[in-house]
Amino acid sequence: MASTGFWPVKSRLKAVLDYAENSDKTTPPEYLDSDLYAALRYAENDGKTDRKLFVGGINCSAQKVYAEMTAVQRRFGMKGKVVAYHGIQSFKSGEVTPEQAFEIGKETVRRMWSDRYQVLVTVHLNTDNLHCHFVVNPCSFRDGAKFKNKIGDHKELRKISDEVCREHGLSVLENSEFYSNGKMEYWAHKSGRLTHRRQLRKDLDEALSKCSGYKSLEYYLQSLGYHLERDFRYEHPSVTADGWQRAVRINSLGEEYSKERIRERLLENQRKPELYAVVYPERKRKPLLSLEYEYRKAQQMDTVTLLFQIFIELLKLCTGGNIERQPDRPLSPMMRAEVKKLDQYLEEYNLLCDNNIQSPKELLLFWENLSAKINALEKARYALRLKLRRAKLPEEDAALKERAKEITRQIMPLRKELQIAKRIEEHIPKIRAVLDAERQIEMRRNDLMMRKERGAER
Repeated sequence: MASTGFWPVKSRLKAVLDYAENSDKTTPPEYLDSDLYAALRYAENDGKTDRKLFVGGINCSAQKVYAEMTAVQRRFGMKGKVVAYHGIQSFKSGEVTPEQAFEIGKETVRRMWSDRYQVLVTVHLNTDNLHCHFVVNPCSFRDGAKFKNKIGDHKELRKISDEVCREHGLSVLENSEFYSNGKMEYWAHKSGRLTHRRQLRKDLDEALSKCSGYKSLEYYLQSLGYHLERDFRYEHPSVTADGWQRAVRINSLGEEYSKERIRERLLENQRKPELYAVVYPERKRKPLLSLEYEYRKAQQMDTVTLLFQIFIELLKLCTGGNIERQPDRPLSPMMRAEVKKLDQYLEEYNLLCDNNIQSPKELLLFWENLSAKINALEKARYALRLKLRRAKLPEEDAALKERAKEITRQIMPLRKELQIAKRIEEHIPKIRAVLDAERQIEMRRNDLMMRKERGAER
């Protein structure tokens, strides 16, 4: 699954070129021993780029890319803040080899820019997912025309990348188009976040698999926490949910969600006899109010740990996998969107429980103590590295290196805990906001049901 993007560079051209062709990132570790590694580090900015395995130039030489790009800019008198465009093409972890990534990256660049612009292409191997970097000279070597960087160029790069990836048998990002707000949608999809449009698609697919008419579809969407701004009597039906700034037209989600296609899917369902036994979801759902009553009655305290505990229990209800039959499910689409981060929240909850952290003040104290431990270890490691410079015997050198490695092994889990603690601080206000939204929905549902019951009694 390849994703793409590029952005303007307004600093020094040399800096971005050095970053893209950094030998630490472009040379596989199996080709390096300690002496060669040190030599490559030394030669990194010394013009000896022929030692780097996955660095290539399109319309320029990889060894002299800076000189050739600046020569073109001087020739045409290019002026402006943007000195280059820095692009990236990232592949799904384990899907490609470095050689394949390099070939796909070069082919993508050739189809996108090779007729007018100079481009440096590199493959970085320093992360779990291999990725290509592109550095594009914004000044055309043919006529000096500047690259415009329009939204259409981003769409074209993605289209070309998808074509090349399909030709090589790789997966691509599906159903993530550039809509009116599509640039934000695309980047959110690429980063793995679940936007409210993607959540709406997911819920629509669920509803369309179990409904056979417009009325039952509308009822199903309302039972999932949506409000119909315009129902299916209108040409452009639209829905919204609590926390959304504006309604979303259903037909803006893609071809599969046009009014005509939805009608076809509903008619297809009318021919499925198994749907006549389907029980539609109940609207009367209040798991949050029930959970809060049970947990608060047991603990009598409003703590950070309790906040995370309730939130995680609701997320488990969203998954539906932990309980065989459970009619009560959260209504808020915002709540269901957080299921994607359930593993993160469990990690944070475990840290709170293991260290008996009950309040934001205790979390801050834990954070400060952890930072102090890390700083002390880093100072000790730095002192060892200073001694390494003066080590004369090989045995002394080896002993000092081993002690430094041992300190690094101690630092790594502490840094991970510090990262989780920082994440908890960021998530606390978000969790409270999502739970508040869910609580308001449940209370409105309760009031509605009570009014209906009173009306029926009269």
